[in-house]
Amino acid sequence: MTAMTPPTGRATASSIIQSRIRDIQEAARGVTKQYPRSYILQCIKEDRFPDELWRELGKFGLLGLSIPEEHGGSGGGVLEITALNEALALAGVPTLFLVVTGLARVPIVRHGTKEQIAKYVTPTCTGEKKMCFAITEPNAGTNSFAMTTLASPDADGGWTLNGQKVFISGARDADYMQVVARTTKAGDVKHRTDGMSLFVVDMKTPGIKLQQLNIQVETAERQYMVFFDNVKLPAEAVIGEPGKGAKLMFEGLNSERLLAAGAAIGLGDYALSKAVAYANERKPFGKPIGSYQALQHRMALAKAELEAARLMTYDAADRFDNGEDAGAHANMAKLLASRAAVAAIDATLQVHGGYGFDRDYDVVTLWPMTRLLEIAPINNEMLMNYIGEHVLGLPKSY
Repeated sequence: MTAMTPPTGRATASSIIQSRIRDIQEAARGVTKQYPRSYILQCIKEDRFPDELWRELGKFGLLGLSIPEEHGGSGGGVLEITALNEALALAGVPTLFLVVTGLARVPIVRHGTKEQIAKYVTPTCTGEKKMCFAITEPNAGTNSFAMTTLASPDADGGWTLNGQKVFISGARDADYMQVVARTTKAGDVKHRTDGMSLFVVDMKTPGIKLQQLNIQVETAERQYMVFFDNVKLPAEAVIGEPGKGAKLMFEGLNSERLLAAGAAIGLGDYALSKAVAYANERKPFGKPIGSYQALQHRMALAKAELEAARLMTYDAADRFDNGEDAGAHANMAKLLASRAAVAAIDATLQVHGGYGFDRDYDVVTLWPMTRLLEIAPINNEMLMNYIGEHVLGLPKSY
């Protein structure tokens, strides 16, 4: 019987993707060895941004991933920066700032002017400047189309921004904030996607106030309520055509789904590595508890689900980078990755028993961020609504 050979094109493409991922993750390991999990925990304790880690990522060109070389970046696409996010999480040093930076730069690179790219994007490739992202509002929540933050045109061609945003990661540490705002009120448009615009706001602009939220997530970045009170913006602060920002916004949000999926996969594998190590050495009845099927099967299933989510994530990222409509695949990737990560940390807690809740074992500290990924950057219920409606063709459910 002649052995079947896989299609050359598909096999070659898969091999190339895996090579790109390995290259990025090998480079990232050089940084995370210098700034390991203990470093991030110290930054969290001291309530400070991990500047040393961030500068080192910039020094090695890792912050420039997904940005073309002509704009000061390192090339590659969303696949590469997703691989970086996974590598950081796999080392126990996940950073939300890479997620918000990655998504905020997409619409600027794709639709901004050369001057806007040079001012807002290029400095983020070295770590010289940092950018966060603001879309969620206290009352609108997941229904971003119902946002009330409004940018009104000025007589001089600029804009005046008023409103508020919530759950904005890293607002204190950012130099720039990409803000999604209405330039036409929701009640005055024919279609809900009309009248939305993207702005880049200098955080030193008068009229911006931050209020730190008491969010119990073990990350170096804090979350904030952000208030805009008659914030004056120049004409060049708007990205693309005013009122047509919804499409640009979704391009960024699709990349955000993938970056979040990368973080989830990395965190899940990091947690499992702790579970496996503990299960091999813990012997309350004379043999390793890892030999108990009740625990072993739980860890094995979590690993299988993480690997399946990983395949979906990088397939979606490759589609995104090739200009395909990757919305469905990005949503499914984030859904699967976040669920797999939660299963992995849940298994890790169970393996550790009571010690899993001792902060010195650094297991329960992984739970809040991992569980958060089922809620943010968008909750999994909305992802399933999207899949039901736009993939399966079922009636709209909300």
